[in-house]
Amino acid sequence: GSLVAAVLARSGRLDKEHLGARVGRLSRRVEELKARDGSGGGTGNGGEVCTMINKKYSEFLPSMQSAEDLVAQVEGLANNIDSLKAGIENEVQRDLNVAVAEFTELKQQLERDTLVLSILKKLQEIDSSIKECSSALLEEQYVAAAQQLEKARSSLRSLESRRGFELKILKALGTELTVQTQNLIYHLRQEWQKLIVWKLPPSKGSSSLEAVVLSELHLHTLLPQDEDTAVPPVAAVLQALAVLGELHSRLKDFGQLLLQYILKPLISHPSLEPVPEEQPDVFILRFRSQELVLNESSPMEVFDKIKLVFEVLHKHLLNVPLEQPGEGRKEGRVTLAELLGELIWEELSDCLIHNCLVDSIPTNSSKLEQYKEVIESTEEFEKALKKMQFLKEDTTALLKYACNVDSHFANKKCQDVIMAARNLMTSEIHNTVKITPDSSLALPELPDPGSGDHLKMQRPSSLLQSGTVNLGSESRLSPFTLCLPTCRISSSVQQLVELAYHTLLEATASTDLCCVQLFDCVRNIFQLFYEVVPTYHRENLQKLPQLAAIHHNNCMYIAHHLLTLGHQFRFRSTSVLSNGAATFVDLVPGIRRLGIECFLAQMRVQKGEILERLSSARNFSNMDDEENYCAANKAIKQVLHQLRRLGMVWQDVLPVNVYCKAMGALLNTALAEIVTRIAALEDISAEDADRLYSLCRIMVEEGPQVFTPLLEEDKNKKYQEEVPVYVQKWMTFKELMIILQANLQEIVDQWADGKGPLAEEFSAAEVKSLIRALFQNTERRAAALAKIK
Repeated sequence: GSLVAAVLARSGRLDKEHLGARVGRLSRRVEELKARDGSGGGTGNGGEVCTMINKKYSEFLPSMQSAEDLVAQVEGLANNIDSLKAGIENEVQRDLNVAVAEFTELKQQLERDTLVLSILKKLQEIDSSIKECSSALLEEQYVAAAQQLEKARSSLRSLESRRGFELKILKALGTELTVQTQNLIYHLRQEWQKLIVWKLPPSKGSSSLEAVVLSELHLHTLLPQDEDTAVPPVAAVLQALAVLGELHSRLKDFGQLLLQYILKPLISHPSLEPVPEEQPDVFILRFRSQELVLNESSPMEVFDKIKLVFEVLHKHLLNVPLEQPGEGRKEGRVTLAELLGELIWEELSDCLIHNCLVDSIPTNSSKLEQYKEVIESTEEFEKALKKMQFLKEDTTALLKYACNVDSHFANKKCQDVIMAARNLMTSEIHNTVKITPDSSLALPELPDPGSGDHLKMQRPSSLLQSGTVNLGSESRLSPFTLCLPTCRISSSVQQLVELAYHTLLEATASTDLCCVQLFDCVRNIFQLFYEVVPTYHRENLQKLPQLAAIHHNNCMYIAHHLLTLGHQFRFRSTSVLSNGAATFVDLVPGIRRLGIECFLAQMRVQKGEILERLSSARNFSNMDDEENYCAANKAIKQVLHQLRRLGMVWQDVLPVNVYCKAMGALLNTALAEIVTRIAALEDISAEDADRLYSLCRIMVEEGPQVFTPLLEEDKNKKYQEEVPVYVQKWMTFKELMIILQANLQEIVDQWADGKGPLAEEFSAAEVKSLIRALFQNTERRAAALAKIK
């Protein structure tokens, strides 16, 4: 067999027919060579050739003979191989297929038996665990019972996880496990309620002081002195709850009650004080309310109360190590204090921040230094809780908040300032104070701006000595040159500006961050004024002229202070604001425009009322009709009454120059309307002219009397005499009165070839129109008209 395999491997498929054909070809070649040698004879080397051929032939014959023997052997081996192959295909292959089928069937049977055996073992384990759980529960070995239940539950889960494998017994076992688990949980809850007893007031959910005082916490976790147990009852109950996954819900409920009836009330009620009491078999935590306690307690006092509660709880309840496998913890053991801290610390820290630390933040920068005591007590409080394992080492929420006092101080200060500013803006405008150039306001005393000014300029006297141009002595300007004129402003606006000054003064004594925040807060005050006041007081500003005037003064007063407000604090502030960025000048145009637009809107309303009253004068035509004359007279008196009323309303409110300009503009509106209507008349009789003159005389005589800017009557005469300065149409009106009483020659003389006083006020067309209306068409009128050009 090995020889056959070697031959087949070396020669491929070398069969006997191929080898025989090759031997035959060699034999015929030899014969041809012999024949050629004998017939082609020739001379010379023919004998040598024959000798060589004979030699080659003699050497070839043994090789040929061995090859023929080999061919015979190969044929024998091939026959043997064919018979062996036929035997394998007919007998061995059939037996092999039968063996493989039997092996496969036996293997599947073994797998089924192994699976059934493993399932039976699991069922046996579940049954054993349930029995052991029942036995342990009867002996009150809660941890062992819980562990057996968890073991049985794990086995049941592994059986249920097999796909395509369902047994009715599994449902029955699942039901039994649920019953056993609930039974164990019931016993554990009963034990929990025995260990931790809450005595709450009748009205649950109430966190009032009266309800909290009636609340008590009883911990029956103390062991008698003569009792020595390996595992305390509280530890066994807690560990069993942890194994069953019920500890989280129990602790969550306990934590919520602890927050509602103990921790939060201690933070909210300064008079509340915890009173721990330890008896032989129970620890009791009660509360009492102290009298004559301030409305707010310091953070140090609150921290001490909270720390006392946690210390007694840690001693009698929370210092219980528990096994917590499978929760991603590096160590399997964890204390109850850590678990409780994870549940309630976030809510407790928020309550401490918003109800304790926020109130302790100072409202004045001078008190910031005293706040270090709060930071130190906060740090000690956190360290104490971490030592009791209530907090993790990386928990620093309270300390971060306390240390960030500068930002919180700025935020609180800004909040208080904005609220105070809004209250001032929404208060009544008509409560006013008088501002004079030399009036002293309740503003903070600021040092000389030049004291810190490194860019201090030389005084004018030194400039004069250095040879510069003499522009006048220093005493030439009045000390009131850049002061506000006397007027009345709202007391709330004065307080608003004082608030801005005091806030900026506070900013200069603060850190850079706080300084910038307070500066922005002051800017926000005036931006808020721009938005709030015209919206909140819109109706009154539109209806009441006095309030419009006061609002105008308020805006001018604020703008006046904004011009220099930033510069006054420039060299007192930190480097953040001392580079010139601390300015309010950009707000000035908007604030001024706010007051001007409001006052101009009121002026338009008053002008509209004047024109409406004059519209009832029937165009001052046909004054010889008594009814028309009475209507015109009434209209003029109504206008004068309106102006007198406005004069009294704006008296001692508006600055004198603004008052005179405003009254002059309104009186000018009335005079211009009267002039326009009279000049438009086409026919004026002598009686009409007399009556129109009398009406105009009323305006000339009583019009100046509406100028009463000051309370002192004798001081108003000066401004009444200066009426032509403020009333543009005053001289026009006087010239109209002259025309109504003059003859043609007098009119021509007043015109004076376009150079007289009449030509200054009227155009040639207007004078000709009046002449045609006043005089009949005669040669004298024609001559007079010819001279008006």
